[in-house]
Amino acid sequence: MDYSSDYSGAGASIFAGIFLTFWLISLALGIISIAGMWKTFEKAGKPGWAALIPIYNIYVMIEIVGKPSIWLLWCIIPCVNFVFCIWVLNLMSKSYGKSEGFTVGLFFLGFIFWPILGFGDAKYLGPSAAEAQNPFGNNPFNNPNGPFNQPPSPPSQPQA
Repeated sequence: MDYSSDYSGAGASIFAGIFLTFWLISLALGIISIAGMWKTFEKAGKPGWAALIPIYNIYVMIEIVGKPSIWLLWCIIPCVNFVFCIWVLNLMSKSYGKSEGFTVGLFFLGFIFWPILGFGDAKYLGPSAAEAQNPFGNNPFNNPNGPFNQPPSPPSQPQA
């Protein structure tokens, strides 16, 4: 039995070519995503270089959308982070006047939608979180103009 290795070199070079092509495409899409995120951060008045630092970029997004800093912890904890990261992306798209469909695009096709947000005509409208819009929260008892916080009416006089 003759086991020649004539074919093993060809298979390895094909595999290497496919791997290199995949790696180059992934690198290009990553650079495009980071450039779009960079410009998006700059539109919000944050440093663009923050898009390069893995956990700090999440912190900057949390600041842009107006959520408290504890959300960084929620975005790092496994299983919980899935919900909170999608929530941050949703608030991010709403901070630029986009809809929930844009959030789906940011999640699944970030290499397309981050450049649209950063290089497109989207304007930063301010934090979209409810706490940032209403500093008193949604609790009617905390709102000084709410119906439960009106000054007491003067006592009525008995009829004679």
